[in-house]
Amino acid sequence: MARKQSDYLAALLADEAEGAATAPVVESPPAVEDEPAPSPAPVAPPRADRARGATLLGRETALARLASGEVRQVTQLLLDPGKVRIWRGNARLYQHLTEENCRELIDSIIAEGGQKVPAVVRRVEGDPDHDYEVIAGTRRHFSISWLRAHSYPEMMFVAQVAQLDDEAAFRLADLENRARKDVTDLERARNYAEALGAHYGSHLTRMAERLKLSKGWLSKMIKVAGIPDDIIDAFPSPGDVQLKPAYPLAQALDDHSAATVIHAEAAQLATTQRERRAAGAPPIPAAEILKRLLDAPRAAVLQPKEEPFTWVTRYGRPALTVQSVNRQGVTIRFHAGSGADMETLGQALRDALDHLERQGLGLQQ
Repeated sequence: MARKQSDYLAALLADEAEGAATAPVVESPPAVEDEPAPSPAPVAPPRADRARGATLLGRETALARLASGEVRQVTQLLLDPGKVRIWRGNARLYQHLTEENCRELIDSIIAEGGQKVPAVVRRVEGDPDHDYEVIAGTRRHFSISWLRAHSYPEMMFVAQVAQLDDEAAFRLADLENRARKDVTDLERARNYAEALGAHYGSHLTRMAERLKLSKGWLSKMIKVAGIPDDIIDAFPSPGDVQLKPAYPLAQALDDHSAATVIHAEAAQLATTQRERRAAGAPPIPAAEILKRLLDAPRAAVLQPKEEPFTWVTRYGRPALTVQSVNRQGVTIRFHAGSGADMETLGQALRDALDHLERQGLGLQQ
């Protein structure tokens, strides 16, 4: 009987090794040899028998705790990072990780002879290229991958396996990332916005309760997440878009007429930023970018309009003129004898409408 119980416990622990790993390790006690049947009516069990009974009792207690889920065995694996993908529900953008922004962690792994803090992964099915995906530990995955490609091929990715559904995985990753200063406000905001629909049925209150967050703060994060990429491109980097200063910008985009002008200003600023980067010049600071974007609608109203707008062919002949713009619409004149074909006139019309949009006088106003 003792051997059967020992085998059953060992098998159970083997099964547990396949599951989540969040609590203390339970080690199987050593197996007990088969013992002879007890005498029919012992007056007092020998000390050895009492010891065996205590061992069996402890084993049964451990078995009961395992069966109830109170205790689970922690399983750590040494993995090839190439066989581990990044879970798309994580806030951190893997493509933004570089040797530079992971340098401190890389140096620490080298100094300690390997990764000491395990990542959290879960198994994946139906992916021939990957066996696991990272729930928490994206920077550790990048750092080990980088080291393996740069003179440390023996480095292994240390991870513990957990059984988590997507919502639980999101909460676990969120808890880890909240303490990380290198996860930007924009990354976190967009991660929350995606999770709101994916895990909480777009119910903000439910999400705030599950994450133990202020509903008002979470609402602001979701709002900032909606700032379009073409406006983000005007900033030196996505990491410069911070929650508190970016929230008024997100609110301003609710006004369609203001949004049109802000988008136009952002396009010009993004071009300037690209030119500065190409020339090796410092970018326009985020604070100045934000001010110019917020001031753009007011400046568009105060600045004199360039009227009339005339589109001239390469031969110097006018092909199209904007004659008037009012609440009823836009009056455009096509000039005869310009020499422009239909394709050229179509381009002239598109340029004219684009000009009006930049001036805040488009047809949608």
